[in-house]
Amino acid sequence: MRRVLLIKLTSLGDLIHALPALSDAQSARPGLEFDWVIDENFREIALWHPAVSRVITTNHREWRGALASAETHGSISKTIEEIRGSGYDLVIDGQGNFKTALLSLFARGTRAGFDSHSVREWIAHLAYQRRFAASKDAHAIERLRRLFASALGYPMPVSAPDFRIQRDKFIKPKLDLPGEYLVFVHNASWKTKLWPEAHWAALLEKSVQAGFKVLLPWGNEAEQARARRLAIRSEVRVLPKLTLSEIGYVIERARACVCMDTGLSHLAAALDVPSVTLYGSTDSGLIGASGASQVHLKSDLHCSPCREKTCRYTSGDNPCLEKIGPERVFGELLRLTRRAPELRQVPVSPVSASARRLS
Repeated sequence: MRRVLLIKLTSLGDLIHALPALSDAQSARPGLEFDWVIDENFREIALWHPAVSRVITTNHREWRGALASAETHGSISKTIEEIRGSGYDLVIDGQGNFKTALLSLFARGTRAGFDSHSVREWIAHLAYQRRFAASKDAHAIERLRRLFASALGYPMPVSAPDFRIQRDKFIKPKLDLPGEYLVFVHNASWKTKLWPEAHWAALLEKSVQAGFKVLLPWGNEAEQARARRLAIRSEVRVLPKLTLSEIGYVIERARACVCMDTGLSHLAAALDVPSVTLYGSTDSGLIGASGASQVHLKSDLHCSPCREKTCRYTSGDNPCLEKIGPERVFGELLRLTRRAPELRQVPVSPVSASARRLS
């Protein structure tokens, strides 16, 4: 077996989760070459991994809203043509939904994916010729590592995830970075993943008073506006619009990060940047940031994690994340910046951060 096609389109965090599976395969089966079908907004991620030789991009998010347009038809045809253009020994659907399963049908090669009990969308498993089990109670990284090991015929590794990101692929942005700084990732795709803005303001004030400089990334206009509202001190800077490879460069050099459960938290963890990540509606045991020097702060609200994009508990701000106060986050941040070499991904008790064990 020489050539494998991986189909995994989105999102940023989910794509980072796929990198250790590629590393496992590269180590267990030297000489394997992977092509990766991925959303065009995330193509840089595929290029960061040394096992990937070719990237096939889609703009599938636009397909839904404009299927009648000639431009969209041309985009779909181009993607299908690229997928069909090469023969593969194996085609792995690492996403497991209807859309990715449909794309796999256009590939020339044996199709593999999760079985009916493991797949994200049940109908997707019907497209696969080889189906494999991976518990839905396992972390997303473990599920993908198990899928690759089963499909490619090597033992499931017991080692820690190896993201194997080629950091020389990062691009230095055209801006002057402070000699030492923190990165606060205040944005997230779900409303239920957002920390109250007042908490961010309090954390920034404490950080500045402690002598830190802080950088604020953003991805859309609403996030940029929030960043500008928060950057009332000269020690807090709003970053310009950056590519993924540029933000990778910035995060890699950070002293530490504070993050919501969003794609950049997984990138920071994959780069072993000490980070405090906050979890309310999502389950850190299933999708938590994985890497060295990671602290997970979890809400102790009775309904957390609900896995809902909209809070059904109250019509106000997110009560689960509101209960994680800035004092608690700042305390963990200080411990990370002072003792980062000693920390190795230890989740924090929802009751008391002091219960953490250092290893």
